Amino acid sequence: MQLTTEQFALLKKQFATLKERSAFYAKKFEGIDLTDIQSQEDFERLPFSEKDDLRAAYPLGLQAVPDEDVVRIHSSSGTTGTPVIIPYTQKDVDDWAIQFARCYEMAGITNRDRIQITPGYGLWTAGIGFQLGAERLGAMAIPMGPGNTEKQLKMMQDLGSTVIGATSSYALLLAEEIQARGLRDKLKLRKGVIGSERWGEKMRNRIQNELGIQIYDIYGLTEIYGPGIGISCDEHAGMHIWSDYVYIEVVDPATGAPLPDGEEGELVLTTLQKEGAPLIRYRTHDLTRIIPGDCACGSKHPRIATLTGRTDDMFKVKGCNMFPAQVEEVIQVTNGASSEYQVMIENISGKDVLTVLFETPLEGDEKTRCEEELAMIFKAKLGCTPDAKGVPMGELPRSEKKTKRIFDSRY
Repeated sequence: MQLTTEQFALLKKQFATLKERSAFYAKKFEGIDLTDIQSQEDFERLPFSEKDDLRAAYPLGLQAVPDEDVVRIHSSSGTTGTPVIIPYTQKDVDDWAIQFARCYEMAGITNRDRIQITPGYGLWTAGIGFQLGAERLGAMAIPMGPGNTEKQLKMMQDLGSTVIGATSSYALLLAEEIQARGLRDKLKLRKGVIGSERWGEKMRNRIQNELGIQIYDIYGLTEIYGPGIGISCDEHAGMHIWSDYVYIEVVDPATGAPLPDGEEGELVLTTLQKEGAPLIRYRTHDLTRIIPGDCACGSKHPRIATLTGRTDDMFKVKGCNMFPAQVEEVIQVTNGASSEYQVMIENISGKDVLTVLFETPLEGDEKTRCEEELAMIFKAKLGCTPDAKGVPMGELPRSEKKTKRIFDSRY
């Protein structure tokens, strides 16, 4: 992805004072004169920013403005180590709201909609991002937050919610409850804005069909504003990224070398206007590709493909490397398998044992044939044969946040 003239102008403006404002980048770019960055090649020689760099800057080492300019902080969950704390200026908050409002508009959502927000609030960026965008758009925000499904369904009916914002896991949980209670005809839902975790086509189709809505993938991460820096359009052919705020690259995860548009690799993001904690060439660990060419929807903002996983999601069994997205591909093409699955990896008597549990409405001989088919497809696509076990619909756990699907007890 080539830097545009407009993006380069924003970068140069930022580079003019970056090392003075940011102790983090004064150290990261020590010995580099940022006024020398005059071409795409110059920019691509700048070192990456890594998650570990950001953790090492805890708590406020990323801050690039005086304290009096910071109006808010958000934080990553810290579940995999020291959390990353991101300070925001008022402009950062406003810019985030602008981007999220654009996401709603691209999804065909207007100020006449009523948006029920189910992601969490607090240090996590999700809930408040959905709300910022709704308020910027002028829509009615219904800030429910996560959980309390009984109350969610009551408010959905009583307030006539037309849009649901959720993780895919919670959207599925709600869809199943609505189906089980026969509530679909009592609801006014028409759109869903879904984010925070990757999800397969079967899950998408179940949510759409059971709720009778059109759903859109939203993208973002705490380090780069939060959700709302990109979304899928009505073409559902990738997610548009707001290129006046964020510059995208895709690099080889092993070498860091830039990859041509269309080739899959690791997504790298650079903020173009962020004040509180600008990030230059930040490695997200998300695996995707830049989709070449213009989108049929008419938007000129570039697109990335639906994420296939993360570089740190890979698991290895019996010498085979695999990602959750590949398991979902197997689920997708197995007749009779529903969307929900779990992968259990154990070491029994010195040998790796791989079990794939999946939900299916089938029973008896039909279920056995489905299990055999899934194991065969898994072997053909991923190189090793699992113990495939079909379980009744609804038996695997549902989550109000992100659903854990890979369980590795070997370590």
